[in-house]
Amino acid sequence: MSSTHIYNHPKQFQLENGKKLRGLQISYQTFGKLNTNKDNVIWVCHALTANADVLDWWKGLFGEKNLFNPQDHFIICATIIGSHYGSTNPLSTNPVTGNPYYLSFPEFTIRDLVQGHQILAEHLGIQKIKVLIGGSLGGQQASEWAIIDGSKIENLILIATNASHSPWGIAFNESQRLAITADRSFYGQQPDGGMKGLKAARSIALLSYRTYEAYGATQLESVNDKTDGFRASSYQSYQGEKLCKRYNAYSYWYLTKAMDSHNVGRGRKSVVDALKSIKSNTLVIGIENDFLFPISEQAFLGKHIPNAEFHSISSAYGHDGFLIETDILTNIIGNFLKESVNKKIVKLHKTA
Repeated sequence: MSSTHIYNHPKQFQLENGKKLRGLQISYQTFGKLNTNKDNVIWVCHALTANADVLDWWKGLFGEKNLFNPQDHFIICATIIGSHYGSTNPLSTNPVTGNPYYLSFPEFTIRDLVQGHQILAEHLGIQKIKVLIGGSLGGQQASEWAIIDGSKIENLILIATNASHSPWGIAFNESQRLAITADRSFYGQQPDGGMKGLKAARSIALLSYRTYEAYGATQLESVNDKTDGFRASSYQSYQGEKLCKRYNAYSYWYLTKAMDSHNVGRGRKSVVDALKSIKSNTLVIGIENDFLFPISEQAFLGKHIPNAEFHSISSAYGHDGFLIETDILTNIIGNFLKESVNKKIVKLHKTA
């Protein structure tokens, strides 16, 4: 049902800052089959540390019994430039030196990630995307793609994301990078460099992904006489170690920098004008108690993207709700896509 591929780009890849990558690789997975009309493509833009196996990390929304079913759709998820999971990243070999890049890897932006998606879509011969969907950093990619090449995207779904990364979000990312760089091994040019720092960074990040209520419900002590060894402490340590087992500190450092770069108004008349240029049928979903991407950021997207539909949901999980509240998302997204189809039918009827 699924297959993993590596696309090797034959040309130099020029980044927004003018620097170039040689031998760019993009790792991606596909699920299902492209139909005869080539109009059943669902393209998923993943968040910060996810991989291309969307059926694994977005269970309940993607899967054989879910809204986005591989039996009906051709689902594509590509890992982004800088990702630990197969695409060119700081641990990749620099073809010029024959050694891993590490901190000589060029910095990149959200727009560079989108350019990688566009190149892959062209390679795959995809001219139309039925649904482009992403949450968090994935939503930042999706909104940029809709601005850059909106004619390709029929339906755009943005979840728990924003038009430009906020000072609040940048401050969280910088705090994580400070934790990583405080680990001197980060400068040691080794694949496992910065792991103690990455563990601390993940602990910081988790506080922005969840809520006071979530910790109270899951980490509250059952006794009153503890003075050490708290559940919340061990949970933070466990989550940090869990990421260190599957990711590297260099990719994490660079990707948080890319997230900071997100601003759809850069090089354009304004943020509002950039959003107004989006032509896709757009659904924006925000989480009312999202600590990292406040609901006001999604309301702003919904207000300024033409004819966008905006919904807010509540989740005890805060920002992580976009990965967890799949029943609610299924209902909202399913209804939105039905309405999109109905609009097309009405339009065709009127034309006839």
